[in-house]
Amino acid sequence: MPRQENKNENELLKRLQSLFIIEAEERLKAMSAGMLELEKTSDIERQTAVVETIFREAHSLKGAARAVNMTDIETICQSLESVLAVLKRREINPSPELFDTLHFAVDTINKILLSSAEGEQVPITELMRQLSRLETGRQTGGIPIEEYIPLSQDNNLPDITGSNGFLSSCSIINQKTNMELSEKNTNNTHRSALNIGDKPAVSTTVRISTEKLDALLLQAEEMLSIKLAADRHLADLRDIQDMLDRWDKECVKNYPGIQTGKNNSQFTKLLEFFDWNHNCVKLLESKLNTLIKLAEYERRSIGGIVDNFQKDVKKALMLPFSSLLVTFPKMVRDLSRVQSKEVELTLQGSEIEIDKRILEDMKDPFIHMLRNCIDHGIEKPEDRERNNKPRRGKITVAISQVSGHKVEILVSDDGSGINLNKIKESAVKRGILSEKEVGRLSRQEALALIFQSEVSTSPIITDISGRGLGLAIVREKVEKLGGVISVETDPQTGSSFRILIPVTLATFRGILVRVIEQLFVIPSSNVNRVIRIKQEEIKTVENKEIIYLNGCAVSFARLVDVLELPRQENKNNSSGYIPVLVLCSAEKQIAFAVDEIIGEQEVLVKSLGKQLSRVRNVSGATVLGSGKVVPILCIPDLLKSTVKVNHIPAGTSSTEKKVSVKRKLILVVEDSITSRMLLKNILESSGYSVKTAVDGIEALTALKTEDYDLVVSDVEMPRMNGFDLTSRIRADKKYSQLPVILVTGLDSREDRERGIDVGANAYIVKSSFDHGNLLEVINRLI
Repeated sequence: MPRQENKNENELLKRLQSLFIIEAEERLKAMSAGMLELEKTSDIERQTAVVETIFREAHSLKGAARAVNMTDIETICQSLESVLAVLKRREINPSPELFDTLHFAVDTINKILLSSAEGEQVPITELMRQLSRLETGRQTGGIPIEEYIPLSQDNNLPDITGSNGFLSSCSIINQKTNMELSEKNTNNTHRSALNIGDKPAVSTTVRISTEKLDALLLQAEEMLSIKLAADRHLADLRDIQDMLDRWDKECVKNYPGIQTGKNNSQFTKLLEFFDWNHNCVKLLESKLNTLIKLAEYERRSIGGIVDNFQKDVKKALMLPFSSLLVTFPKMVRDLSRVQSKEVELTLQGSEIEIDKRILEDMKDPFIHMLRNCIDHGIEKPEDRERNNKPRRGKITVAISQVSGHKVEILVSDDGSGINLNKIKESAVKRGILSEKEVGRLSRQEALALIFQSEVSTSPIITDISGRGLGLAIVREKVEKLGGVISVETDPQTGSSFRILIPVTLATFRGILVRVIEQLFVIPSSNVNRVIRIKQEEIKTVENKEIIYLNGCAVSFARLVDVLELPRQENKNNSSGYIPVLVLCSAEKQIAFAVDEIIGEQEVLVKSLGKQLSRVRNVSGATVLGSGKVVPILCIPDLLKSTVKVNHIPAGTSSTEKKVSVKRKLILVVEDSITSRMLLKNILESSGYSVKTAVDGIEALTALKTEDYDLVVSDVEMPRMNGFDLTSRIRADKKYSQLPVILVTGLDSREDRERGIDVGANAYIVKSSFDHGNLLEVINRLI
């Protein structure tokens, strides 16, 4: 029995810890938001309220942590309380050191929560030392104490764990969990959580796991198939009705001729049969009419039920943008501090709700765009002052509801804008376009190059930017969601990224088309026009087919060729016209010929499964009312495939002659034998030839003996460091274009800038070193 009790208690503790993690995440978000606000506000009353809010959040988190045996979090919160209590009394100065330590504490608690499932230990010694120093007032910087008035002294909060040990603590946590409210009014929430004896207010919301809601939504989406099947059944019944009508008309038409021979016995029997047959048909027709009325009623009822159910479940899974954006102010703060920039982030429209799945997919695009704004857009304070701008740069994220089905996201900054000349140079350097092709580009076409992979204006690759992948990922993610992205820029006012995405992913309107005997669905949102053309309207210019729409040339392609299907004669096309859909994506449009346009309908998107997670030109599948599975075409892929089809050189053989590829030779310069061997093994296992040197002088000697394709060097080395080595390499005309990657433990802004000044192509900090990251950079440079 004792063993069973211990098992039950352990299971209870695990359940409580899972609940605690959810609660802790919410409290940490509130604490982080409060710290950011405290950093910016100068109003004394507001400061008082914010510090009190952070204090209460830390206190409640401490008690909850104690209840579930999270002793490290309890210890941190205890020290946080002490620091905040001293801050409330204005016995320490609000300084950068104070805020950095408070944010460090929140980050450490987050790490503990993430590592708790794996049982890993997160060190807290350094954090506790910093908190202790703040608590005792041993800090520098900040504003003189005399300029502040004392904050509220009220910190007499009850301890929610009480004194009855673990089981009473568990009971309290359970009661507290049942009283969770969705509205996070700080004072009311805390009173409900702390005053256990009070009767909780009736809540209009309930906490439910997203896994359960996801399963519920999938069931709701499956009901759409029933709705489509009902439509099909009704159509079939109407076809039968039409057939019976024709049968009845034939009978009526032939009946007078049969009556002329009614004295003959054979004709009499035949007449009786026709009378009986006619009555049966009438009876069948009557029953069929009744069935059609019932089917129409059922279709309306099922359609209404499915639509309402699906709508309500979608609402349950809709989340406000604020649930994603709440983490970005701190990210912007941290990145701007690393780069010694002053940046203010403004969020607008964060209360607008969108499908949880879309929100999750938009996290990476948001991060990449904000990083770009900070790294490439916002200038340093001294540069902004020289240009008569405020020292503090401004980034704005504005979200607005365009329609019931679309949301617009605007991410803008007031920085230096995008340098189009550098964009063009990068595109030519990476071999994306020739200098002649770049010269013919319009301003908007040149600006669109920033969404190309490997195009970047950064002079050096770092852990933050320079790979030219960020905006390429943004466009890929947005287009995968069925959205579009555009960019505007001005050297004086900065840059703006405008994204239009759907509110939900589950269903959309699609156009059903036929190519040969295969059906496909094309999203209606990507269809610009649907037209019919004659064969003679197709022109050929520079070996490419085009058609003219409103006087403008539009590229023309046959869907059968792009999808690499075998061509067949379209026997169903007797009119001589070719059905064409003009598809658009990312400011490109191409006209596609199909064999037949069947019509538009509501489409339920179904995944292709893990085995087919990525199929070129196909984004998913749907099931028609007839039960037939039809692929949904991916328009961005389709446009890219069209370009490839149009650029196949004439006479190219399918069996190319194999050419032996010489292995690239890399020089690794590192004084530490451990790091040197690690880099050598990583590179050799990836197919590179590697030679090593222990410092800069030995590296220069090695460069004179062999032709190397790339140099990977440490910075801190005896005799000649990595900065001086890079400078010497760049000074020699023979090696001026030789790529150099600096892999170092120096992560300050000054060191990064020095790396740029001496001509390094990439700067990788060892603290965030990842061999995949290194290989990716090498692959880009050689």
